[in-house]
Amino acid sequence: MAYVRMSTDHQKYSTDNQLATIRKYADERGFIVEKVYTDSGRSGLTIDGRAALTDLMNEVRSGRANFTAILAYDISRWGRFQDADESAYYEHLCSRVGIRVHYCAEQFENDGSIGSNLLKTVKRVMAGEYSRELSTKVFAGQCRLIELGYRQGGAPGFGLRRLLIDEHGVPRGELVAGQRKSFQTDRVILVPGPIHELNIVRRIYKLFVENHLSEQPIADILNSEAIWSDLGRPWSRSTVRQILTNEKYIGNNVYNRISYKLKKRRVRNNPEMWIRADGVFTPIVDIETFRQAQSIIELRSQHLSNDELLLMLRDLLKSQGSLSGLIIDERDSMPSASVYRNRFGSLINAYTLIGYDPERDYRYITVNRQLRQQHPQIVRELISKLEEVGASVSQEDDTDLLCLNDAFTVSVVLSRCFVTPAGSMRWKVRLDSGLLPDITIVVRMNRANEQALDYYLLPSIDVAAPTLRLAERNAFSLDAYRFDTLDFFLQIAQPVSWSASYAR
Repeated sequence: MAYVRMSTDHQKYSTDNQLATIRKYADERGFIVEKVYTDSGRSGLTIDGRAALTDLMNEVRSGRANFTAILAYDISRWGRFQDADESAYYEHLCSRVGIRVHYCAEQFENDGSIGSNLLKTVKRVMAGEYSRELSTKVFAGQCRLIELGYRQGGAPGFGLRRLLIDEHGVPRGELVAGQRKSFQTDRVILVPGPIHELNIVRRIYKLFVENHLSEQPIADILNSEAIWSDLGRPWSRSTVRQILTNEKYIGNNVYNRISYKLKKRRVRNNPEMWIRADGVFTPIVDIETFRQAQSIIELRSQHLSNDELLLMLRDLLKSQGSLSGLIIDERDSMPSASVYRNRFGSLINAYTLIGYDPERDYRYITVNRQLRQQHPQIVRELISKLEEVGASVSQEDDTDLLCLNDAFTVSVVLSRCFVTPAGSMRWKVRLDSGLLPDITIVVRMNRANEQALDYYLLPSIDVAAPTLRLAERNAFSLDAYRFDTLDFFLQIAQPVSWSASYAR
Protein backbone atom coordinates (compact mmCIF):
# COMPACT_ATOMS: atom_id res chain seq x y z
CA MET A 1 0.00 0.00 0.00
CA ALA A 2 1.34 3.48 -0.80
CA TYR A 3 0.60 6.74 1.00
CA VAL A 4 1.47 10.15 -0.48
CA ARG A 5 0.76 13.68 0.76
CA MET A 6 1.33 17.23 -0.37
CA SER A 7 0.63 20.18 1.88
CA THR A 8 -0.39 22.87 -0.64
CA ASP A 9 -2.02 22.99 -4.04
CA HIS A 10 1.10 24.75 -5.35
CA GLN A 11 3.04 21.47 -5.04
CA LYS A 12 1.37 20.30 -8.23
CA TYR A 13 3.73 17.43 -9.08
CA SER A 14 4.71 16.47 -5.54
CA THR A 15 2.56 13.34 -5.32
CA ASP A 16 3.69 12.16 -8.78
CA ASN A 17 7.33 12.51 -7.75
CA GLN A 18 6.66 10.66 -4.51
CA LEU A 19 4.92 7.84 -6.34
CA ALA A 20 7.79 7.50 -8.81
CA THR A 21 10.22 6.92 -5.94
CA ILE A 22 7.78 4.59 -4.16
CA ARG A 23 7.22 2.45 -7.27
CA LYS A 24 10.95 2.18 -7.89
CA TYR A 25 11.44 1.11 -4.27
CA ALA A 26 8.63 -1.44 -4.63
CA ASP A 27 10.08 -2.89 -7.84
CA GLU A 28 13.51 -3.32 -6.25
CA ARG A 29 12.05 -5.24 -3.29
CA GLY A 30 9.39 -7.26 -5.07
CA PHE A 31 6.35 -5.37 -3.74
CA ILE A 32 3.19 -4.97 -5.80
CA VAL A 33 1.58 -1.56 -5.33
CA GLU A 34 -2.14 -2.23 -5.54
CA LYS A 35 -3.62 0.86 -3.95
CA VAL A 36 -2.58 4.48 -3.37
CA TYR A 37 -3.97 6.71 -0.64
CA THR A 38 -3.48 10.40 -1.47
CA ASP A 39 -3.91 13.45 0.75
CA SER A 40 -3.62 16.43 -1.60
CA GLY A 41 -3.28 19.95 -0.23
CA ARG A 42 -3.23 18.71 3.38
CA SER A 43 -0.97 19.82 6.18
CA GLY A 44 1.01 17.14 7.99
CA LEU A 45 0.76 18.85 11.39
CA THR A 46 -2.16 16.69 12.52
CA ILE A 47 -4.25 13.83 11.20
CA ASP A 48 -7.32 16.10 11.15
CA GLY A 49 -8.51 16.68 7.60
CA ARG A 50 -6.27 13.97 6.14
CA ALA A 51 -9.01 11.69 4.86
CA ALA A 52 -6.66 9.22 3.18
CA LEU A 53 -4.45 8.63 6.22
CA THR A 54 -7.54 8.43 8.44
CA ASP A 55 -9.07 5.80 6.15
CA LEU A 56 -5.79 3.92 6.09
CA MET A 57 -5.56 3.88 9.89
CA ASN A 58 -9.17 2.75 10.15
CA GLU A 59 -8.42 -0.15 7.82
CA VAL A 60 -5.38 -1.06 9.90
CA ARG A 61 -7.41 -0.93 13.14
CA SER A 62 -10.18 -3.06 11.67
CA GLY A 63 -7.89 -6.09 11.55
CA ARG A 64 -9.13 -6.89 8.04
CA ALA A 65 -6.22 -5.32 6.16
CA ASN A 66 -4.98 -7.67 3.42
CA PHE A 67 -1.59 -5.98 2.95
CA THR A 68 1.69 -6.32 4.80
CA ALA A 69 3.52 -3.09 3.96
CA ILE A 70 2.87 0.64 3.68
CA LEU A 71 5.22 2.63 1.47
CA ALA A 72 5.67 6.37 2.14
CA TYR A 73 8.17 8.68 0.49
CA ASP A 74 9.80 9.80 3.74
CA ILE A 75 8.99 10.57 7.37
CA SER A 76 7.87 14.14 6.62
CA ARG A 77 5.21 12.85 4.17
CA TRP A 78 3.94 10.55 6.94
CA GLY A 79 3.53 13.70 8.97
CA ARG A 80 5.12 16.77 10.53
CA PHE A 81 3.51 16.11 13.90
CA GLN A 82 4.61 18.53 16.60
CA ASP A 83 4.74 15.61 19.02
CA ALA A 84 7.13 13.02 17.60
CA ASP A 85 5.35 10.37 19.65
CA GLU A 86 2.18 10.91 17.59
CA SER A 87 4.03 9.98 14.41
CA ALA A 88 5.38 6.91 16.20
CA TYR A 89 1.91 6.02 17.45
CA TYR A 90 0.43 5.65 13.96
CA GLU A 91 3.37 3.53 12.89
CA HIS A 92 2.90 1.42 16.04
CA LEU A 93 -0.73 0.77 15.09
CA CYS A 94 0.57 -0.76 11.88
CA SER A 95 3.41 -2.76 13.35
CA ARG A 96 1.30 -4.42 16.03
CA VAL A 97 -0.86 -6.06 13.33
CA GLY A 98 2.16 -7.11 11.28
CA ILE A 99 2.21 -4.20 8.80
CA ARG A 100 5.59 -2.56 8.30
CA VAL A 101 5.99 1.07 7.22
CA HIS A 102 8.76 1.70 4.68
CA TYR A 103 10.20 5.18 4.13
CA CYS A 104 11.40 4.86 0.55
CA ALA A 105 13.58 8.01 0.26
CA GLU A 106 15.25 7.80 3.68
CA GLN A 107 18.87 6.71 3.97
CA PHE A 108 18.07 3.92 6.42
CA GLU A 109 16.00 0.77 6.51
CA ASN A 110 13.10 0.88 8.93
CA ASP A 111 14.00 -2.54 10.29
CA GLY A 112 13.68 -1.98 14.03
CA SER A 113 17.43 -1.85 14.65
CA ILE A 114 18.88 0.56 17.22
CA GLY A 115 20.44 2.71 14.51
CA SER A 116 17.21 2.80 12.52
CA ASN A 117 15.14 3.77 15.54
CA LEU A 118 17.56 6.54 16.52
CA LEU A 119 17.61 8.02 13.03
CA LYS A 120 13.84 7.72 12.76
CA THR A 121 13.34 9.59 16.02
CA VAL A 122 15.69 12.36 14.92
CA LYS A 123 13.91 12.62 11.56
CA ARG A 124 10.53 12.85 13.27
CA VAL A 125 11.75 15.69 15.47
CA MET A 126 13.32 17.42 12.46
CA ALA A 127 10.06 17.12 10.50
CA GLY A 128 8.18 18.85 13.31
CA GLU A 129 10.91 21.46 13.78
CA TYR A 130 10.75 22.35 10.10
CA SER A 131 7.10 23.32 10.53
CA ARG A 132 7.90 25.36 13.63
CA GLU A 133 10.65 27.28 11.83
CA LEU A 134 8.46 27.78 8.78
CA SER A 135 5.61 29.01 11.00
CA THR A 136 7.92 31.63 12.52
CA LYS A 137 9.07 32.81 9.10
CA VAL A 138 5.53 32.90 7.68
CA PHE A 139 4.28 34.82 10.72
CA ALA A 140 7.07 37.39 10.30
CA GLY A 141 6.13 37.78 6.63
CA GLN A 142 2.45 38.19 7.47
CA CYS A 143 3.26 40.84 10.07
CA ARG A 144 5.27 42.75 7.49
CA LEU A 145 2.36 42.65 5.03
CA ILE A 146 0.00 43.92 7.75
CA GLU A 147 2.33 46.85 8.40
CA LEU A 148 2.27 47.60 4.67
CA GLY A 149 -1.54 47.77 4.79
CA TYR A 150 -2.53 44.43 3.27
CA ARG A 151 -5.33 42.24 4.60
CA GLN A 152 -4.38 38.76 5.84
CA GLY A 153 -7.44 36.51 5.53
CA GLY A 154 -10.86 36.57 7.14
CA ALA A 155 -14.24 37.89 6.06
CA PRO A 156 -14.27 41.65 5.38
CA GLY A 157 -17.27 42.34 7.63
CA PHE A 158 -20.49 44.28 7.13
CA GLY A 159 -19.99 47.42 5.04
CA LEU A 160 -16.59 46.36 3.72
CA ARG A 161 -15.31 44.46 0.69
CA ARG A 162 -12.04 42.77 -0.25
CA LEU A 163 -10.27 44.33 -3.24
CA LEU A 164 -7.55 42.41 -5.07
CA ILE A 165 -4.58 44.48 -6.25
CA ASP A 166 -1.41 43.49 -8.09
CA GLU A 167 2.16 44.09 -6.98
CA HIS A 168 2.01 47.68 -8.31
CA GLY A 169 -1.20 48.51 -6.43
CA VAL A 170 -3.39 48.36 -9.52
CA PRO A 171 -6.89 46.98 -8.72
CA ARG A 172 -7.66 43.60 -10.26
CA GLY A 173 -11.23 43.22 -9.00
CA GLU A 174 -13.36 42.59 -5.96
CA LEU A 175 -13.25 39.19 -4.27
CA VAL A 176 -16.63 37.70 -3.44
CA ALA A 177 -17.22 35.33 -0.52
CA GLY A 178 -15.15 32.17 -0.92
CA GLN A 179 -12.77 33.58 -3.52
CA ARG A 180 -9.02 33.77 -2.89
CA LYS A 181 -6.15 35.46 -4.67
CA SER A 182 -4.45 33.24 -7.23
CA PHE A 183 -1.11 34.98 -7.83
CA GLN A 184 1.52 35.06 -5.10
CA THR A 185 2.36 38.69 -5.87
CA ASP A 186 -1.27 39.83 -5.55
CA ARG A 187 -2.45 41.45 -2.33
CA VAL A 188 -5.83 42.18 -0.70
CA ILE A 189 -7.01 45.41 0.88
CA LEU A 190 -10.32 46.46 2.44
CA VAL A 191 -12.50 49.04 0.70
CA PRO A 192 -15.93 50.49 1.52
CA GLY A 193 -18.90 48.47 0.33
CA PRO A 194 -22.28 49.61 -1.04
CA ILE A 195 -23.52 52.99 0.17
CA HIS A 196 -26.58 51.50 1.90
CA GLU A 197 -24.32 49.31 4.05
CA LEU A 198 -22.08 52.27 4.90
CA ASN A 199 -25.13 54.21 6.03
CA ILE A 200 -26.19 51.32 8.27
CA VAL A 201 -22.73 51.16 9.90
CA ARG A 202 -22.80 54.92 10.57
CA ARG A 203 -26.36 54.64 11.84
CA ILE A 204 -25.26 51.96 14.35
CA TYR A 205 -22.63 54.33 15.71
CA LYS A 206 -25.10 57.21 15.87
CA LEU A 207 -27.66 55.14 17.77
CA PHE A 208 -24.96 54.03 20.19
CA VAL A 209 -23.08 57.31 20.72
CA GLU A 210 -25.74 60.01 20.26
CA ASN A 211 -28.98 58.19 21.10
CA HIS A 212 -27.36 56.20 23.92
CA LEU A 213 -28.89 52.89 22.85
CA SER A 214 -27.02 49.73 23.82
CA GLU A 215 -26.22 46.87 21.46
CA GLN A 216 -29.36 44.75 21.85
CA PRO A 217 -31.88 47.55 21.20
CA ILE A 218 -29.88 48.49 18.10
CA ALA A 219 -30.01 44.87 16.93
CA ASP A 220 -33.77 44.83 17.54
CA ILE A 221 -34.24 47.96 15.41
CA LEU A 222 -32.25 46.51 12.50
CA ASN A 223 -34.09 43.19 12.69
CA SER A 224 -37.49 44.92 12.81
CA GLU A 225 -36.59 46.64 9.54
CA ALA A 226 -35.51 43.32 7.95
CA ILE A 227 -31.90 44.48 7.68
CA TRP A 228 -29.63 41.44 7.86
CA SER A 229 -25.98 41.14 8.80
CA ASP A 230 -23.21 40.36 6.30
CA LEU A 231 -23.86 36.64 6.85
CA GLY A 232 -27.51 37.02 5.92
CA ARG A 233 -28.63 36.48 9.51
CA PRO A 234 -30.50 38.59 12.09
CA TRP A 235 -28.42 40.96 14.17
CA SER A 236 -27.52 40.13 17.77
CA ARG A 237 -25.87 42.00 20.59
CA SER A 238 -22.50 40.49 19.69
CA THR A 239 -22.69 41.30 15.96
CA VAL A 240 -23.55 44.92 16.73
CA ARG A 241 -20.73 45.05 19.27
CA GLN A 242 -18.31 43.76 16.64
CA ILE A 243 -19.20 46.73 14.42
CA LEU A 244 -18.64 49.11 17.35
CA THR A 245 -15.26 47.74 18.43
CA ASN A 246 -13.40 46.68 15.28
CA GLU A 247 -10.79 49.21 14.20
CA LYS A 248 -11.09 48.30 10.53
CA TYR A 249 -14.07 50.69 10.40
CA ILE A 250 -11.67 53.60 11.01
CA GLY A 251 -9.16 52.25 8.48
CA ASN A 252 -6.78 50.43 10.85
CA ASN A 253 -5.28 47.05 9.99
CA VAL A 254 -4.95 44.91 13.15
CA TYR A 255 -3.52 41.37 13.23
CA ASN A 256 -2.58 38.68 15.76
CA ARG A 257 -5.40 39.35 18.18
CA ILE A 258 -5.96 35.59 18.20
CA SER A 259 -3.21 33.02 17.56
CA TYR A 260 -3.78 29.60 16.04
CA LYS A 261 -0.30 28.42 15.23
CA LEU A 262 0.66 24.91 14.21
CA LYS A 263 -2.95 23.71 14.44
CA LYS A 264 -2.92 24.12 18.22
CA ARG A 265 -5.50 25.77 20.45
CA ARG A 266 -6.67 29.28 19.74
CA VAL A 267 -5.15 31.85 22.10
CA ARG A 268 -6.47 35.38 22.64
CA ASN A 269 -3.40 37.61 22.76
CA ASN A 270 -2.87 40.70 24.89
CA PRO A 271 -3.11 44.03 22.99
CA GLU A 272 0.65 44.58 23.26
CA MET A 273 1.13 41.52 21.02
CA TRP A 274 -1.15 42.84 18.27
CA ILE A 275 0.38 43.87 14.94
CA ARG A 276 -1.16 47.01 13.54
CA ALA A 277 -1.00 49.64 10.82
CA ASP A 278 -3.20 52.70 11.33
CA GLY A 279 -5.03 54.55 8.59
CA VAL A 280 -4.21 52.16 5.74
CA PHE A 281 -7.83 51.55 4.63
CA THR A 282 -10.53 54.04 3.69
CA PRO A 283 -12.45 54.69 6.92
CA ILE A 284 -16.21 54.36 7.19
CA VAL A 285 -16.50 56.00 10.61
CA ASP A 286 -14.55 59.03 11.80
CA ILE A 287 -11.99 58.46 14.55
CA GLU A 288 -13.69 60.74 17.08
CA THR A 289 -16.99 58.85 16.86
CA PHE A 290 -15.15 55.54 17.18
CA ARG A 291 -13.30 56.77 20.26
CA GLN A 292 -16.54 57.94 21.85
CA ALA A 293 -17.99 54.46 21.32
CA GLN A 294 -14.94 52.85 22.95
CA SER A 295 -15.20 55.23 25.90
CA ILE A 296 -18.82 54.24 26.48
CA ILE A 297 -17.92 50.55 26.37
CA GLU A 298 -14.92 50.99 28.67
CA LEU A 299 -16.94 53.00 31.20
CA ARG A 300 -19.26 50.02 31.55
CA SER A 301 -16.46 47.79 32.78
CA GLN A 302 -12.88 48.96 33.18
CA HIS A 303 -13.64 51.91 35.44
CA LEU A 304 -15.66 49.80 37.84
CA SER A 305 -13.97 48.50 40.98
CA ASN A 306 -14.15 44.86 41.98
CA ASP A 307 -16.71 45.74 44.65
CA GLU A 308 -18.87 47.56 42.11
CA LEU A 309 -18.71 44.63 39.69
CA LEU A 310 -19.72 42.21 42.43
CA LEU A 311 -22.55 44.48 43.57
CA MET A 312 -23.96 44.49 40.03
CA LEU A 313 -23.63 40.71 39.95
CA ARG A 314 -25.57 40.41 43.23
CA ASP A 315 -28.33 42.66 41.89
CA LEU A 316 -28.56 40.55 38.73
CA LEU A 317 -28.78 37.36 40.78
CA LYS A 318 -31.53 38.90 42.90
CA SER A 319 -33.58 39.85 39.84
CA GLN A 320 -32.95 36.68 37.79
CA GLY A 321 -32.69 34.00 40.47
CA SER A 322 -29.67 32.42 38.76
CA LEU A 323 -26.51 33.40 36.90
CA SER A 324 -24.73 32.31 33.77
CA GLY A 325 -22.46 33.85 31.18
CA LEU A 326 -25.43 34.21 28.85
CA ILE A 327 -27.58 35.94 31.49
CA ILE A 328 -24.76 38.39 32.23
CA ASP A 329 -24.16 39.16 28.55
CA GLU A 330 -27.83 39.82 27.94
CA ARG A 331 -28.01 42.51 30.65
CA ASP A 332 -27.30 45.75 28.80
CA SER A 333 -26.50 47.75 31.94
CA MET A 334 -23.70 45.35 32.96
CA PRO A 335 -20.21 44.56 31.66
CA SER A 336 -19.92 41.35 29.67
CA ALA A 337 -19.18 37.97 31.22
CA SER A 338 -15.64 38.15 29.81
CA VAL A 339 -14.96 41.16 32.06
CA TYR A 340 -15.78 39.05 35.11
CA ARG A 341 -13.63 36.20 33.83
CA ASN A 342 -10.67 38.50 33.24
CA ARG A 343 -11.06 40.38 36.53
CA PHE A 344 -11.65 37.39 38.81
CA GLY A 345 -10.05 34.54 36.87
CA SER A 346 -13.35 32.78 36.09
CA LEU A 347 -17.08 33.19 36.51
CA ILE A 348 -17.00 30.55 39.24
CA ASN A 349 -14.60 32.70 41.27
CA ALA A 350 -16.91 35.69 40.89
CA TYR A 351 -19.90 33.58 41.91
CA THR A 352 -18.05 32.38 44.99
CA LEU A 353 -17.29 35.95 46.08
CA ILE A 354 -21.02 36.77 46.16
CA GLY A 355 -21.92 33.47 47.82
CA TYR A 356 -23.63 31.96 44.80
CA ASP A 357 -23.43 28.23 44.11
CA PRO A 358 -24.18 27.65 40.42
CA GLU A 359 -24.76 23.94 41.06
CA ARG A 360 -28.03 24.84 42.79
CA ASP A 361 -29.62 26.78 39.95
CA TYR A 362 -31.52 25.74 36.86
CA ARG A 363 -29.78 27.89 34.26
CA TYR A 364 -29.39 24.83 32.05
CA ILE A 365 -33.13 25.00 31.33
CA THR A 366 -32.70 28.36 29.61
CA VAL A 367 -29.58 27.22 27.77
CA ASN A 368 -31.22 23.99 26.59
CA ARG A 369 -34.20 25.96 25.32
CA GLN A 370 -31.88 28.21 23.32
CA LEU A 371 -29.99 25.22 21.94
CA ARG A 372 -33.25 23.66 20.79
CA GLN A 373 -33.98 26.88 18.95
CA GLN A 374 -30.51 26.88 17.35
CA HIS A 375 -30.63 23.24 16.23
CA PRO A 376 -32.89 23.67 13.15
CA GLN A 377 -30.79 26.59 11.91
CA ILE A 378 -27.54 24.63 12.30
CA VAL A 379 -29.04 21.67 10.43
CA ARG A 380 -30.25 23.96 7.63
CA GLU A 381 -26.78 25.52 7.31
CA LEU A 382 -25.22 22.04 7.18
CA ILE A 383 -27.63 20.94 4.44
CA SER A 384 -26.80 24.08 2.45
CA LYS A 385 -23.05 23.41 2.71
CA LEU A 386 -23.53 19.77 1.71
CA GLU A 387 -25.52 20.75 -1.35
CA GLU A 388 -22.83 23.28 -2.28
CA VAL A 389 -20.23 20.47 -2.53
CA GLY A 390 -22.61 18.38 -4.66
CA ALA A 391 -23.96 16.00 -2.04
CA SER A 392 -27.53 14.71 -2.24
CA VAL A 393 -29.35 15.34 1.06
CA SER A 394 -32.79 14.36 2.32
CA GLN A 395 -34.19 14.98 5.80
CA GLU A 396 -36.75 12.98 7.77
CA ASP A 397 -39.41 15.39 9.05
CA ASP A 398 -40.09 13.61 12.34
CA THR A 399 -36.49 12.82 13.37
CA ASP A 400 -34.33 15.42 11.51
CA LEU A 401 -32.12 12.51 10.45
CA LEU A 402 -30.17 13.32 7.28
CA CYS A 403 -29.58 10.82 4.48
CA LEU A 404 -26.54 11.64 2.31
CA ASN A 405 -26.10 10.41 -1.25
CA ASP A 406 -28.52 7.55 -0.48
CA ALA A 407 -25.51 5.95 1.21
CA PHE A 408 -25.41 6.84 4.91
CA THR A 409 -27.37 8.66 7.58
CA VAL A 410 -26.29 11.51 9.85
CA SER A 411 -27.64 12.87 13.12
CA VAL A 412 -26.72 16.33 14.48
CA VAL A 413 -26.52 16.72 18.26
CA LEU A 414 -25.81 19.99 20.12
CA SER A 415 -23.95 19.49 23.40
CA ARG A 416 -24.32 22.12 26.12
CA CYS A 417 -21.12 23.28 27.81
CA PHE A 418 -21.09 23.50 31.59
CA VAL A 419 -18.29 24.78 33.79
CA THR A 420 -16.90 22.92 36.80
CA PRO A 421 -16.17 24.70 40.09
CA ALA A 422 -12.51 24.73 39.02
CA GLY A 423 -13.39 26.63 35.85
CA SER A 424 -12.92 23.73 33.39
CA MET A 425 -15.37 23.05 30.58
CA ARG A 426 -17.32 19.77 30.38
CA TRP A 427 -19.94 18.32 28.02
CA LYS A 428 -22.43 15.51 28.45
CA VAL A 429 -23.45 14.08 25.08
CA ARG A 430 -26.63 12.07 24.65
CA LEU A 431 -26.53 10.23 21.33
CA ASP A 432 -29.62 9.42 19.26
CA SER A 433 -28.99 5.70 19.55
CA GLY A 434 -32.63 4.90 18.76
CA LEU A 435 -32.27 6.45 15.30
CA LEU A 436 -29.22 4.30 14.50
CA PRO A 437 -27.43 6.96 12.42
CA ASP A 438 -24.23 5.92 10.65
CA ILE A 439 -22.50 9.12 11.81
CA THR A 440 -23.38 11.46 14.66
CA ILE A 441 -22.09 15.02 14.41
CA VAL A 442 -21.69 16.30 17.96
CA VAL A 443 -21.50 20.10 18.05
CA ARG A 444 -19.69 21.09 21.24
CA MET A 445 -20.85 24.55 22.24
CA ASN A 446 -18.44 27.12 23.61
CA ARG A 447 -18.26 28.29 27.21
CA ALA A 448 -21.12 30.74 26.72
CA ASN A 449 -23.21 28.19 24.75
CA GLU A 450 -23.58 30.79 22.02
CA GLN A 451 -21.70 29.16 19.14
CA ALA A 452 -19.89 25.99 18.14
CA LEU A 453 -16.50 25.33 19.73
CA ASP A 454 -15.63 22.25 17.67
CA TYR A 455 -17.13 19.06 16.23
CA TYR A 456 -16.92 15.33 16.85
CA LEU A 457 -17.73 13.02 13.93
CA LEU A 458 -18.67 9.79 15.69
CA PRO A 459 -19.24 6.67 13.56
CA SER A 460 -21.79 4.28 15.08
CA ILE A 461 -19.51 1.33 14.41
CA ASP A 462 -16.91 2.71 16.85
CA VAL A 463 -19.07 4.61 19.36
CA ALA A 464 -21.90 2.53 20.77
CA ALA A 465 -22.41 4.16 24.19
CA PRO A 466 -25.67 6.15 24.50
CA THR A 467 -23.97 8.83 26.62
CA LEU A 468 -20.50 10.37 26.48
CA ARG A 469 -18.83 12.68 28.97
CA LEU A 470 -16.26 14.96 27.37
CA ALA A 471 -13.59 17.18 28.89
CA GLU A 472 -11.61 19.85 27.08
CA ARG A 473 -9.04 17.17 26.23
CA ASN A 474 -9.97 13.48 26.00
CA ALA A 475 -8.42 10.12 25.24
CA PHE A 476 -7.20 9.61 21.70
CA SER A 477 -9.99 7.08 21.10
CA LEU A 478 -12.39 10.06 21.25
CA ASP A 479 -10.28 13.05 20.18
CA ALA A 480 -9.29 11.22 17.01
CA TYR A 481 -12.79 12.15 15.84
CA ARG A 482 -12.54 15.84 16.85
CA PHE A 483 -12.36 18.58 14.21
CA ASP A 484 -12.25 22.38 14.45
CA THR A 485 -14.53 22.74 11.42
CA LEU A 486 -16.81 20.54 9.32
CA ASP A 487 -14.51 20.77 6.28
CA PHE A 488 -13.45 17.13 6.65
CA PHE A 489 -17.07 15.96 6.84
CA LEU A 490 -17.89 17.95 3.70
CA GLN A 491 -15.01 16.23 1.97
CA ILE A 492 -16.22 12.73 2.76
CA ALA A 493 -19.76 13.70 1.76
CA GLN A 494 -18.66 15.10 -1.58
CA PRO A 495 -19.04 12.58 -4.44
CA VAL A 496 -15.46 12.02 -5.64
CA SER A 497 -13.46 9.30 -7.33
CA TRP A 498 -9.95 8.40 -6.17
CA SER A 499 -7.69 5.40 -5.83
CA ALA A 500 -5.60 4.03 -3.03
CA SER A 501 -2.78 1.55 -2.99
CA TYR A 502 -1.70 -1.59 -1.29
CA ALA A 503 1.67 -3.23 -1.43
CA ARG A 504 1.86 -6.95 -0.83
